[in-house]
Amino acid sequence: MVNSGLDVLLKEHLGRLNNRRIGLVTNPTGVTSSLKPNIDALRDAGVNLVALFSPEHGLLGAVADGVQVASGQDEHTGLPVHSLYGATRKPNAEMLNGIDVLLFDLQDVGVRFYTYTATLGLCLEACAEIKIPLIVLDRPNPINGNWIEGPIIAKEQQSFVGHGPLPIRFGMTMGELAQFYNSELNTCAELQIISMQGWERRMWFDETELPWVLSSPNMPHLSTAIVYPGMCLFEGTNLSVGRGTALPFETFGAPWIDSYALADAFNALGIDGAHFRPMAFTPTADKFADTLCYGVQIHVTDRNALRPVTMALYLLRTLRAMYPTPFEWIPASFNLLMGDASVMEKIDRGEAVSAIVQSWQSELDSFLRVRSNYLMYR
Repeated sequence: MVNSGLDVLLKEHLGRLNNRRIGLVTNPTGVTSSLKPNIDALRDAGVNLVALFSPEHGLLGAVADGVQVASGQDEHTGLPVHSLYGATRKPNAEMLNGIDVLLFDLQDVGVRFYTYTATLGLCLEACAEIKIPLIVLDRPNPINGNWIEGPIIAKEQQSFVGHGPLPIRFGMTMGELAQFYNSELNTCAELQIISMQGWERRMWFDETELPWVLSSPNMPHLSTAIVYPGMCLFEGTNLSVGRGTALPFETFGAPWIDSYALADAFNALGIDGAHFRPMAFTPTADKFADTLCYGVQIHVTDRNALRPVTMALYLLRTLRAMYPTPFEWIPASFNLLMGDASVMEKIDRGEAVSAIVQSWQSELDSFLRVRSNYLMYR
């Protein structure tokens, strides 16, 4: 069984927090292996927690994507909660006043545009500026730590959904990513990592024996996270990605799609590791809310063979060919997520997906060499 950084801290490293005033960046994913919230576990161990910090979706993980979260007070503990997805996305000096150490304990999904990566980078910057340590309690990369996919984001496309020179799927834990950011972005914070015990790069989350807790409202299952690196790109189109259904990102469609024809076309592509089933759904939120949509559900048949970013490009190219008029890009959104403004144009021209993917290989090879300096697990 894998022991998370939180579990290791509680068993072996509480001395690092003695006589310190502690701030904690967290959400519902910050639990022990027995599902005890980190806030309670730390307080019960005598840690002097003085403030909480919350990422997108809030401390309770109940706020929808993209909705700003106000700062306030935690009803459970009475501690102040500073939102890092509201008036500011970077802890400011006022928030950090009276804090000696900032702990960071969030479960990420291993994807560049999942905003917890940007929150990590900005916390590093803030701690460097006021000269307090940041301690990252490491957790697994749920979609394994071996594979990388997608282009390295162009500098002009970097944003809160693209912090630092990363591919879409970057193959690092949050602890490893923190080291990457701290060095490659010249942040130079006093960074400490509480490593996991027992985690191996090849592991998927369900091989760790750790409990799965939703990292955001639309990340209900590991199967969601597996397809997310590719299917989140569909947020840059006029299709529903299944937000407001039981299967976000595993389901997508629109009212004008012929689900049977689309499933047949997708299955004819012979994409390794995936099968597409025609279905109908009515999302309760986001695009086409309360409107019957037709589309497909992705059934992952071999997660080790599936390359979700490559899959998404094949699906987008096919959709563009089948529905040239109803299908529309949302260029600003797609380009920010993709990180490469040329991809949309290449798909529109009908360029081969293999050529698009191959065009990233040189920069991915360079990234792998740089990444190797920060890997903590075999």
